[in-house]
Amino acid sequence: MAVSDDEALCPNRLVLEHVTSRWGVLVLIELLDRPYRFSELRRAISGYGGRGVSEKMLTQTLQTLERDGLVHRDAKPVIPPRVDYSLTDLGREAAEQVRALSQWTDRRMDDVEKARRAYDEARAASQQSRAS
Repeated sequence: MAVSDDEALCPNRLVLEHVTSRWGVLVLIELLDRPYRFSELRRAISGYGGRGVSEKMLTQTLQTLERDGLVHRDAKPVIPPRVDYSLTDLGREAAEQVRALSQWTDRRMDDVEKARRAYDEARAASQQSRAS
C-alpha cells in the first residue's frame, strides 16, 4: 500500500484519527474483552445504540487498524471460512487508553451536559440582547 500525502506529512495524526474514529473506538474497546468473529463483532458494536455499523465500514475499520498494527486477523483455512479478530500488544495498549477515555466520558457526562446548558443559555441571552 502506498504512503499517502497525509501519512507522509503527519503520521501521528492519522493513527490518532484511526484509533478515535467512530467505529475504531468501539472495535478497540470490544476486542479488549476477547477475540471476535466478524459477525459477532458487528453485533456487539451495534449493541451500543444508534445506527449499527455496515459490513463495508466495519471491514474498512478493521483493515485500517490491522495495517496500523493494532488488530490481528486470523483466517483459518476451514470450510466455511473462519476469521477471528483480536488485538495485538500495540492494539491492547491503545484500546486501554481509549477505554479509559470512554469511562471518563461516562463518569463526567453530567458535567458536560451542565456546561452545554450554561453555554447555550449564555449564547441565547447574548443573541437576544443583540436583537433588541
